[in-house]
Amino acid sequence: MSVTHSHLWPGVPLALASAVLFGASAPLSKLLIGSVDPWLLAGILYLGAGLGLVLVHGGRTALGLEGVEAPLRQCDAPWLAAVILFGGLLGPLLLMLGLSRTSAASGSLLLNLEGLATMGIAWLVFRENVDRRLLLGAAAILAGAVMLSWSGEGARLDLGGLLIAGACLCWGIDNNLTRKLSSADPVQIAMLKGLVAGTINLVLALSVGAALPGGGLIAAGAVVGFLGVGVSLVMFMLALRHLGAARTGAYFSLAPFIGAVLAVLLFRETVTAQLVLAGALMGLGLWLHLAERHEHEHVHEVLEHEHAHVHDDHHRHHHDGLVSEPHSHWHRHEPMRHKHPHYPDLHHRHEHEMRNH
Repeated sequence: MSVTHSHLWPGVPLALASAVLFGASAPLSKLLIGSVDPWLLAGILYLGAGLGLVLVHGGRTALGLEGVEAPLRQCDAPWLAAVILFGGLLGPLLLMLGLSRTSAASGSLLLNLEGLATMGIAWLVFRENVDRRLLLGAAAILAGAVMLSWSGEGARLDLGGLLIAGACLCWGIDNNLTRKLSSADPVQIAMLKGLVAGTINLVLALSVGAALPGGGLIAAGAVVGFLGVGVSLVMFMLALRHLGAARTGAYFSLAPFIGAVLAVLLFRETVTAQLVLAGALMGLGLWLHLAERHEHEHVHEVLEHEHAHVHDDHHRHHHDGLVSEPHSHWHRHEPMRHKHPHYPDLHHRHEHEMRNH
């Protein structure tokens, strides 16, 4: 029995859209950074993301759509706390401490370690399947990101560099732990992460002497945060649901290139050979990932969980009466053996040996 839609949909478009929004937030934040303290701006961005998603959540509830996604459960609390700790608090804090102790060029170069950390943890710790094509594609994307941020200085592994590397490790852990929550409502998760992390960063920045900017700058930062952090994070979590952490992390690594292209348009920067070569490497990596066809006979064990779904080959349970799709409820998967293209999504997290498919 085969699925009725492409295995690329909707995970790949969601991951790429997340990268576009996050990549665009960097040059847009650059327009604000001269007028707003960097730590304070981080708080405004996250708080803007959280408050914006509060409005989205409220509007969704008013329209009666809150039942489409699975709510957070009490058992999700430890994972959510860890995600907020690593991704919303430790990551930004280590980044700012690191940037204050190393050059901007070195910091930019070291930030590419986030993609490497995300993929490495997914493959080595959580045992997501990988083959040589994926490794080569990930290497090409990361090489393009390194090329994009290379200034001739290299990455200095001084204290500042080590702190930035620590921030990237925190975000790599965050991305993989978020996969544990990917069946739950992404708007609710991103909303809580933005509100908690944004409030704490804002309070800490103000406590060390940062001054609040004018209302216009705060509003601009909040809008950038809503789109570049909030909506981007929701799309990232939806992509995790369909692709797993390693592949989502690889697609998300395109964000620096997207930000660089937008910077060319916003600041009329020169299109350099460095940018063109980085784009070619990232394009090669993207093609290698899009051309992946992971297909083999596999067994689904009995599984019970809750998430948004439609009735397809993996969801053949019955309902009393008519239901709209997609919908969410606790359901049971009976054992099944079949063959079709798939990613390590919610229903395909079986183990593999490393091989070409």
